[in-house]
Amino acid sequence: MIAQSRPFGQRYAFVVVAVIFLCLLIAAGLRSAPSVMMVPLEESFGWRRDVTSWAASVGILLYGLTGPFAAALMERIGLRRTLLGALLVMSGSTALSLLMTEPWHLFITWGVFSGIGSGAVASVLGATIVNRWFKTNRGLMMGLMSASSATGMLVFLPLIASLAQSGGWKPVAIAVAIATAALIPLVLLLVPERPDSIGQVRYGADADDVPPVSPASQGNFLTHTLFTLRRAAGTRVFWYLFATFFVCGFTTNGLVGTHLIAFCGDMGIGEVQAAGLLSMMGIFDLIGTTLSGWLTDRFDPRKLLGVYYAVRGLSLIYLPYSGFSAVSLIIFAVLYGLDWIATVPPTLRLANEAFGDRSGPIVFGWIVAGHQVGAAAAAAFGGTMRELQGNYELAFMIAGMTGIAAACISLLINTSRPAFDPEPQAA
Repeated sequence: MIAQSRPFGQRYAFVVVAVIFLCLLIAAGLRSAPSVMMVPLEESFGWRRDVTSWAASVGILLYGLTGPFAAALMERIGLRRTLLGALLVMSGSTALSLLMTEPWHLFITWGVFSGIGSGAVASVLGATIVNRWFKTNRGLMMGLMSASSATGMLVFLPLIASLAQSGGWKPVAIAVAIATAALIPLVLLLVPERPDSIGQVRYGADADDVPPVSPASQGNFLTHTLFTLRRAAGTRVFWYLFATFFVCGFTTNGLVGTHLIAFCGDMGIGEVQAAGLLSMMGIFDLIGTTLSGWLTDRFDPRKLLGVYYAVRGLSLIYLPYSGFSAVSLIIFAVLYGLDWIATVPPTLRLANEAFGDRSGPIVFGWIVAGHQVGAAAAAAFGGTMRELQGNYELAFMIAGMTGIAAACISLLINTSRPAFDPEPQAA
């Protein structure tokens, strides 16, 4: 890419963050849409809750598994090309779902293709942007971009819940397809490939700064991604991070993100009211995750993770016994909202400390895959438990106990020694 001057100097990094924040926000809206489509799809097609839950779980699973390959692809063919391709897939798959008449159509559009597309517009995108554009303030920037998923709920859920309640599932698909397509010109116009593409260095870096070059930028990106996984899988710290992030996904996107609206419906609370509850969580998560990024730059990330998972576990155990009154739900929304994605900044810092700036984003992509495997398991688990027992109570209790377990595992993580031997810089 030919170097082009842009305004703001090093601060242009914040323009890039703003556009990527918006991309992550819209992707979060896409991933949350199935939670408000469950009841309309059941009414339109007679598809049972476990069928739509499994389709959602396929999307969540592929959302996670795509991440590490997307991180390597961003190095191999370029971040812009990867991101633009992902946005096209997301918009196209959701638009194509307007023609669906069979359950397998739901699996293909909202499961397979939207999962792959949104998987490239996820935490690994944020990690790549942070490592590529920032030398300092990384925790804060990652916290801000991680909070975009909560903001996505804040912006989208009340809107799409209202659309679903008044017009069924089709207006939801149309809104998501249009919003995703609208991002394409913004990325084309405002997101350079790297700081040196506009004659700049990373924010907070000296003029002679040489950013790390990922080995994925050369050779077969698929081979390198799998090779990085093999190396990481030989370390204890990887499995601790993978296990805790599995629980993170199990307790957030998979269970609460997919089933809370349906759980509230079982308790006599309407879709729009329940979506408002998730929006309240979004407000507090925007605060909590940004604050978590600031704390991650200053305190031991292991202890932060221990606190976050413990609070989350206790919140989930509390919910089935809360009585679902207005006051109790507000208490839950505040506690859970502050904690929703607060785990991302300390997890990324631990991954970078253990595996280095060059391999860290790809390893983090595999850790995020663990997050989405957990989320997919919870999406399917919640729907199955609802069909077997007629309620969600035991599902939320079990999820709460996994949060307590993750709090204990977090304190065992040790990054004092590098998990990888240093790799030679590419020439």
